[in-house]
Amino acid sequence: MPNVIGYARVSTTDQDPQMQLDALSAAGSARIFTDTASGRAADRPQLREALAYLNPGDTLAVYRLDRLARSTADAVRLMGELNSRGIEFRSLTEAIDTRSPGGRMVYTVMAAVATLEAEIISERTKAGLAAARAQGRVGGRPTVMTDERRRLAKVMAGEGKNNTEIGKALGVSRTTAAKLRAAP
Repeated sequence: MPNVIGYARVSTTDQDPQMQLDALSAAGSARIFTDTASGRAADRPQLREALAYLNPGDTLAVYRLDRLARSTADAVRLMGELNSRGIEFRSLTEAIDTRSPGGRMVYTVMAAVATLEAEIISERTKAGLAAARAQGRVGGRPTVMTDERRRLAKVMAGEGKNNTEIGKALGVSRTTAAKLRAAP
């Protein structure tokens, strides 16, 4: 008997896949595989396991298409693999079902839209960072590499202190202490 196999993905450990898991369960998933990885990550072990678990006649279900593929090319490649193995595909929120030619066409169009959306977000982020830099703002944590700390690190190193001891004394990590010691 064919099964519905679910696949869920969140990008970071801070995100909660529960909404996806609930929707996939409600859609009748016999088993759900979950990755915590960026959509752009090539290695998604749970997706690999889900694909290996699927049998002809089964359906791979995802909450949204962007949870499955990294790009239009990746989506089309995955669809080709599923089709060649006799496996159907379903996206719950976009109502994509590949049991018909129209469903397969919608899948390809939605994959292209998802790729476009990801590229636009990336471009906006890069433009925003460039605009902030142009105004003299720099992202990230403020540096702890003051001239005084560099001098103290060098003095302590000259006294035979190791990076752990220097780091504790200056209130920085061992790695930062090593960088302070090595700085000109």
